[in-house]
Amino acid sequence: MSNNLPSNIAIENVLQSKMRGRVTYQGFVSSQIAVNFSYSKLYNDSSGKGYQRPIDKKRCKDFASYLSQGEDALYTPILLNASGHWEFHAYDGQRRNFKATLMDGQHRLGGISEYINETDSTLNVPFLAFHYLDEDEEIKLFDVINSKAKGIGTSLSRYLNRDNDEISWVATNLILKPESPFFSKGTLIGRRTKEKNVTLQNLYNIIKLLTKKSALANLSKERKLNIALLYFNLIKDLFPEQWNDNQLYRMTHITCLNALAIVGNEIINDNYSMKSQQPDSVKITELLINLKEVDWLSTGNLKYLKGATGSKMLADDILNCINS
Repeated sequence: MSNNLPSNIAIENVLQSKMRGRVTYQGFVSSQIAVNFSYSKLYNDSSGKGYQRPIDKKRCKDFASYLSQGEDALYTPILLNASGHWEFHAYDGQRRNFKATLMDGQHRLGGISEYINETDSTLNVPFLAFHYLDEDEEIKLFDVINSKAKGIGTSLSRYLNRDNDEISWVATNLILKPESPFFSKGTLIGRRTKEKNVTLQNLYNIIKLLTKKSALANLSKERKLNIALLYFNLIKDLFPEQWNDNQLYRMTHITCLNALAIVGNEIINDNYSMKSQQPDSVKITELLINLKEVDWLSTGNLKYLKGATGSKMLADDILNCINS
């Protein structure tokens, strides 16, 4: 998406100030300009520096409905990063203008757009714009604002921190890699559907259960990823029907996946050669065949298992089947 504006914009009565050494601009802009002078970087932006969730149209409509309540419908400023392109001086008609990155307020702007289109009216939209934040600063500020204040959801926060946290990196790759059994089941941004019922945060917890308090925890993130791929692909290949149909079976429901991760922690450690840095896939496969003893149907006893306690109970049952 181009960040050039089709025409110049002059915003009057803007206050320039500083926030902890960063130059900021505060002011108001007409709603017709506001819906066009910024853009959102989605989490899957080709630059690798995206962070926003896809816009939720219902939230925009809800905000438009809120605005229709009249003068009492107040709202906070949108937050922008001008990326160093804005200039603070007298208007020059020959000067190029650039859009700002919208860090906070995409649903407010979406609702404002709905409202002004429906009512043919104009609003004054308050904004606070940083003159310049680099892309990593922009992502960090977005994460701090939303995870500490409103909550962007732990899944998206894990995704944003994938380069700084090994388990987040492993969990992210379990969703992104086509060869992963979670490729068609995982969602990066925490929004579940019938098909994509495993969130990035779920996978984060699964990898922690798979590796914690064991030698596996000290392996590189690449080896952890390969172990997770091997283990869960073995389960998928041995029980394709139970894995692929999450309506008829509970195998890929979170309580059961956590139980399988707890089981994997034990049997992988028991069958892992630290010398060759490889798990014994043949032996692990022989053990996993015993999962057929479990009734994975959604109508069976597993429907009563919930939470960490349910995962531990199921893991104990599976280990008893395997050890016997």
